[in-house]
Amino acid sequence: MTSGPGRDDVPRFSPDGKWIAFERESRELRVIDPLSKEEKLVATGVFDTPPFVDSRDVAWSPDSRYLAYLTAAAKTFQNVEIAPLPAGSAPSADSARAASFLANTNAGSVTWSPDGTYLTFVSAQRTEPGSLVRIDLLPRTPKFREDQFRDLFKEEQPKVPTTVLTQPGPPSPGPISPGSGAASSPGRPVEIVYDDIRRRASVLPVGVDVSRQEISPDGKWLLLTASAAGQQNLYVYPIDELSKEPAVARQLTSTPGLKRNAHFTPDSKEVYYLDRGRVSNVTLERREPRPVAVSAELDVDFSREKIEAFRQAWSYLRDQFFDEKMNGVDWAAVRGIYEPHIAGVRTPDEMRRVLSLMLGELNASHMGISEPAQGSQSTLGRLALDFDRDEYDRTGRLRVTTVVALGPAAIGGIKPGEYLTQVERRAPGPHVNLDELLDHTIGKRVTLSVAASPTAPPRDVVLKPIDQITERGLRYRQWVEQKRAYVAKASGGRLGYVHMYDMSANALSQLQLDLDAENHARQGVVVDVRNNNGGFVNVYAIDMFARRGYFNMRTRGLPSVSSRTLLGQRALELPTILVTNQHSLSDAEDFTEGYRTLKLGKVVGEPTAGWIIYTGAVTLIDGSVLRMPSTKIFAADGTPMEMHPRSVDVPVTRPVGESYSGSDVQLDTAVAELLKQIGAPAKSTAGASGRP
Repeated sequence: MTSGPGRDDVPRFSPDGKWIAFERESRELRVIDPLSKEEKLVATGVFDTPPFVDSRDVAWSPDSRYLAYLTAAAKTFQNVEIAPLPAGSAPSADSARAASFLANTNAGSVTWSPDGTYLTFVSAQRTEPGSLVRIDLLPRTPKFREDQFRDLFKEEQPKVPTTVLTQPGPPSPGPISPGSGAASSPGRPVEIVYDDIRRRASVLPVGVDVSRQEISPDGKWLLLTASAAGQQNLYVYPIDELSKEPAVARQLTSTPGLKRNAHFTPDSKEVYYLDRGRVSNVTLERREPRPVAVSAELDVDFSREKIEAFRQAWSYLRDQFFDEKMNGVDWAAVRGIYEPHIAGVRTPDEMRRVLSLMLGELNASHMGISEPAQGSQSTLGRLALDFDRDEYDRTGRLRVTTVVALGPAAIGGIKPGEYLTQVERRAPGPHVNLDELLDHTIGKRVTLSVAASPTAPPRDVVLKPIDQITERGLRYRQWVEQKRAYVAKASGGRLGYVHMYDMSANALSQLQLDLDAENHARQGVVVDVRNNNGGFVNVYAIDMFARRGYFNMRTRGLPSVSSRTLLGQRALELPTILVTNQHSLSDAEDFTEGYRTLKLGKVVGEPTAGWIIYTGAVTLIDGSVLRMPSTKIFAADGTPMEMHPRSVDVPVTRPVGESYSGSDVQLDTAVAELLKQIGAPAKSTAGASGRP
C-alpha cells in the first residue's frame, strides 16, 4: 500500500475508515486511501523517528478531518501541531498550525477528545515529572448539571435513513486508532479557533509523573500510565465537568514493573494493558488487576530471522546514526560485505558477533549489540568482606583483612584479623569453596563460625547475606568516605570532597546528600568524576556548583546566610576544582566541558575518553538490543566532541600500582591547586586509597 523502501510506522485508521495515517522514516506524516492506494503528504518534520514504540504520537480528530502530531522546532521544544487532511498531493505552506507552545523538550501521547473540542498530551523536561496538558480548541463554555435535567424533556427527532455506499471496501472501523477516541456525532464537524490558542493550554493537577495517557471513549476519564514513589502503575483521573467525583487520580494497579499499551474497552469500564509482557485487565469499579490467559506457540525460522535482524540493524543505523555521512563509511558497501556472512551464521551469538564487526566500521562510541534480556540474577550471597589471599594460598585459611562498613559482616561484628571457619556448620576446604556455601543465601538467616586465631575457640555470628549489586554499592561508598577523609587530611580540614559514580538521577540525589553541612563548612570542595561512565544529569549537577549568591538573609537569632540556601535552592557557592581521568566517559565529559566553559575552576588529571554521543537503544526482531547513537554533541565553540577528549588544565597521571600504596597524586595535586587558589598552605598527605 505504500511506495518506496524502508519501514513505516504502525498505521492508524481514521475514525471513518477512509484513510490510514502513517509516518515515513524521512519524518513525513502521510495518509493513504486503502481502496484507491492514493497517498498524500500531510506534514513534514514530525517528531517521531523509527522504530516506533507507540502509536500515540499522532491522533485523528473524531470527524477524520484533522491530524494532531508532535513536532520539534526551535531549541527542539516538542509541541503539538494540527494539519488538515490535504485536498491535493502536497500541503500548502501554512496548512499545519501550532496548537501548543511549551518550552519543554519531552512530549508524547497525543489524544483527541471524543467531542473534538480539546486535545491532551504529555509534556515534560528531563528529570522533571511528566505533566498532563489540555489544549482547548475552542474557547471553553461552562456546562451545567441543570442541562442534564432539561435534556430529559427534549423531543427525540426521528432518524433520517442514510444512503448506503455501494463502493466495495471494508466497513467503517469506528475508533480503531488508539489515539482517536470515540467518533463525534454525525454531522458535527470539529472546529478549531487558533486565535489565542496559546492561552488555552492548562496543566491538569493529576499529582503523578505521567508518561502516557488516553481519554476514555465516553469522555469521562483520563487513563494515565504514571509513576509515584519510583513505581509505575495505571491511574484514572476524572474529566467529566458534571461529575460529582473529586478530581483526584485513582490508582488502578499496584504491582511492580512497567506497564505498557494500556487501553480502554469501548464501554469505558475496563482497561487492558501489558504488565511486564503479560496481558492483564482491570475494571474501573473494582480496581483488582487480573492476568488474562493468553498462550501462543511460535516457530522461528532462524535462517530468515537472522537476515531480517541484520537488515533492521543496518536500516536503523542508516536512518538514525548521528552523522548523515556515516563517519565517511560507504554504508551500502558495508551491507554488501556483511550480509553474506550473516547468511552463513548458525547461532544468534554468531549473528551478533558479525553485527558487532559491522558496527565497528563506523568507529563511533556508544555502539554495540547485546542478547535479549534474560532476567536472570546471581543467587550468590555476599558478606561484604575480603580475605588475605597470601594466607589462603599458603594454608587454605580464610583470614579477614577488610570489613566493608554497613555490610552484613560489619553488622554481625566480624573484625579484620579474625578467621572464618564454618558456614552453617560446614567448613570450606579443598572440595567445598565459600561461594558454594553461600549460594542461594541472599536475604536468608545464615550462621557463621568465626575465630580470633586458627587455634582459638570459634563464636557464632548470625547475619543475612546481600546480593552483588548491594555489596558493590557499599564498597563504593566506603571508597568515597576514604577519599573524603584523604582530602580533609591533605588540606588540614580546609577542603571537602564529593565523587559522582555516574550521571544518573540516583547519582544526582546522592550528590545532594554528599554536599552536606560538613562540605558546606569547608573553604572549598574537590569534585571528582574519575571513572564516571556517564548518564544524563550533567546540567543539573553543574548548576549546584555554578550558582552564585546575590544577597543574604538573616533570621533573628541565626547567622546571615545566602538567600539561595535559605530559600531552598541547592547551591554550593564555594571554590571548587575538578578531577577527571581517561575513564571519565560520556556525560561526565559533558560535565567537564561545562565546568571549563563556565570557568568554575581548574581541571586536574587526565583528558577524558572522547566518548560523547547522545544515545538510546532499539530492539530487533529476535530480541537483540542495538545501541543507537543518534545525536551529535558540540562544544560551545562549535567543534564536535565525539572522539575529541576534554583536556585538563593540570595534567597528572597516577603511577602504575599507586593505589596499593595508599597515595593519590591526582587528589594531592587538586588539593594543592585549590589551596593555592583560596590562599591556604597545603599539608602533607597520607591515607588509604582504592578504586571504585
